[in-house]
Amino acid sequence: MPAGNIRDVVYKALIMTRPISATSLYLSRSVTIIVILTLLVFTSESIANKTLTFMTLPIKGSMNSTTITTNASASSFSLDNIKAEKIRVGDIDIAYQIFGRGNPLLFIPGFSMTMDMWEPMLNGLPDNRTIILFDNRGIGQTTAGNDSATATDFTIEQFANDTAGLIDALGIKQPVDVLGLSLGGFIAQELALLHPDKVNRLILVASSCGGNQTVPPQVSPQVFKSMVFGNATEEVFLHTLFPQEWIQNNTQYIENEFIFPMGKVSSENLQLQSAAAGKWNSCERLSDMSKETLVITGSQDITSPPANSIRLAEKIPGAWLVQIEGGGHGVMFQYPEKFAEVVETFLEVID
Repeated sequence: MPAGNIRDVVYKALIMTRPISATSLYLSRSVTIIVILTLLVFTSESIANKTLTFMTLPIKGSMNSTTITTNASASSFSLDNIKAEKIRVGDIDIAYQIFGRGNPLLFIPGFSMTMDMWEPMLNGLPDNRTIILFDNRGIGQTTAGNDSATATDFTIEQFANDTAGLIDALGIKQPVDVLGLSLGGFIAQELALLHPDKVNRLILVASSCGGNQTVPPQVSPQVFKSMVFGNATEEVFLHTLFPQEWIQNNTQYIENEFIFPMGKVSSENLQLQSAAAGKWNSCERLSDMSKETLVITGSQDITSPPANSIRLAEKIPGAWLVQIEGGGHGVMFQYPEKFAEVVETFLEVID
């Protein structure tokens, strides 16, 4: 098999229908239809461990250097060229961008994330999708709400209702494919549970189902507090998203391409968003999930450790699990083209 042929191996994995077992340090009991795909960074040889429980796929790298290479590169796509609009949904004005053609793919951003932050990974996506980006309530250019109750207390259910309202306001009649990152994965789950008619397929990235069994962020209390209050430095922010070695070897990409949210979100709204995440739990409801689901995690995610994604995939009937070796919480920004290839293959197979 040619090196880097991710699509063929993922396709073969996804069309398997018999129950398999997920190998993990965290969970060992049988999981229905889960495949763990580990994407190696250092090898340029094609390796495929053709077992039912574990597959190893290559990312092209240099054999003459210990530098971790990435397919993150200077983008030829710019969201600056896409006009940002606002549309009234309930008590808020939601800022959004929509572009492309074909079946819609809605991106739900994570904690503190503004829609312009998606840009580094969008270049890897094919042009046969209508992409919908937006800012969550109280974040970026979207207002927090005029109602005194909603302005002082956010909930994940409220965010999900906002998202459903956005789909209606845009005049989209068909169910949409939904990709949620981290807290955006919480919203995506809630959207599928509360408004199943709005969702076609789910992609949950670096997320969890909440609750007291979720493994918390593996960061210091000081770092966590700085993120919640919005005064984290760029160095701290990067530390929560990417492995340190990757940061050191991709400084130019970070400087040129990565977009930080600092200064775009109020400390008050960040705290409300964090509180909403802390009160939410879908774990005992996921057996009712009827949507085809792909769960993606990075093996070095310290913000939402891989155990959370494994548990999430275990609880969603028929869910697929992809684990990317060397990936952090921002795995989609580290390997945007490979990430997009896995996502697109899932969407092609699960049709």
